[in-house]
Amino acid sequence: MNAVTNRRRFLRGIGACLALPSFEAFMPRAMAASAGARAFATTATGAPLRMAFLYFPNGAIQSHWTASGKGADFRLENTLAPLEALKHRVQVISGLEHLNADPGNDGAGDHARANGTFLTGVRVKKTAGSDIYAGISVDQIAAQQIGKSTRFASLELSADPHRKSGGCDSGYSCAYESNLAWRTPTSPLSPESNPRLVFERLFGAGNHGERGDSLARRREQQRSILDFVMEDAKAIQGQLTNRDKAKMDEYLTGVREIEQQIVTAESFQNIPDPDMATPDGIPQRYDEYIKLMFQMMALAFETDATRISTMLLARDGSNRSFPEINVAEGHHSLSHHREDKDMIQKVTQIDLFYAQRLAEFLALLESKQDADGQTILHNSMIVYGCGNSDGNRHTHANLPIVVAGNGGGALNPSQHLTAQATPMCNLYLNMLDAMGTPSLDRFGDSTGRLAGV
Repeated sequence: MNAVTNRRRFLRGIGACLALPSFEAFMPRAMAASAGARAFATTATGAPLRMAFLYFPNGAIQSHWTASGKGADFRLENTLAPLEALKHRVQVISGLEHLNADPGNDGAGDHARANGTFLTGVRVKKTAGSDIYAGISVDQIAAQQIGKSTRFASLELSADPHRKSGGCDSGYSCAYESNLAWRTPTSPLSPESNPRLVFERLFGAGNHGERGDSLARRREQQRSILDFVMEDAKAIQGQLTNRDKAKMDEYLTGVREIEQQIVTAESFQNIPDPDMATPDGIPQRYDEYIKLMFQMMALAFETDATRISTMLLARDGSNRSFPEINVAEGHHSLSHHREDKDMIQKVTQIDLFYAQRLAEFLALLESKQDADGQTILHNSMIVYGCGNSDGNRHTHANLPIVVAGNGGGALNPSQHLTAQATPMCNLYLNMLDAMGTPSLDRFGDSTGRLAGV
């Protein structure tokens, strides 16, 4: 049996596949297929339109967060300063709220409600049992309409491995804190927190991320999936433009680098940690962990594996410490600062840490050219925010929200948009409209579309 036959039999055995970026050489046929009507989740040029929701925990120190000035004449304050280089792609929105996260008659449990309400806009049922009930999340409304256009209807990620059952916050199920995406009111979509498994799901095989024989065989043979599929990738080289060929080289280099990062992280798995053993495939440094997960999302968008994704940077109520920035105390504990200046300063450092990770991700999307010549960030709608506003008082009005990307021309970045006590779900209606989903009159507690976004 020759080497090619051996290679192809191996590929069939592990179910490996290589997802490739969108190439301009194939754009005319894609645009012709949608002639006469704009396809779901595409821009006016026919390029894919992406939607992502990124969640950070425990609110923010508003005096360092909120942009100063209105409209295009605005200035990013200290916390959001890392976004300055991409100010033309960003809008800071003030005045959005999730009042269904307020206590009402349910009492304590603001962290669970903040998480559970963020993408659903509904009041979640207070229960620590299996009878959880929330609402369909905005990402899944879009996924139900456009999910068949891609290999994965949506991609759920997390940089916070956390138990997903039992009680977590004052009588609320852990399911509310551990999930952003809800396929139905009773069925959350658990995010994947292991970058190795995300990579396996996106690029190679077996049973979509489950540890199995395919992964064991690859490790045993010390081979990369890319070693086996490179020849197939080269098969289309003759059809590509010079810009496409450069894009292909850049893409394959990026995939190889990520795979090597994961292998490096796994090589430390047997070194004991005095606090917590690092899960297999997860870097020990939190900033590197988040960066790696964002790279996975960027690759999923670049290859059109999905156009919808969520990322739980950490669950609301997270008490993680931050040795990377010399903050030894837990985030949640610090957020109850009671106006202590030292505690406020440390929370501000944490807020900045998360904003820096956001800036890295947006810069990555801005560096990748899309099929229509624009950047992937231009053809995206990225919501970054938290369901808590003031972590000290657990308020859910005037939420800290940034929207990045031009939405392929549907959004108006480079502004500070000031709304007046407006439901967050109004913004979601705008985004669903841009994705090309059938118009909804209402979502969650919406009262209409958000003007000017």
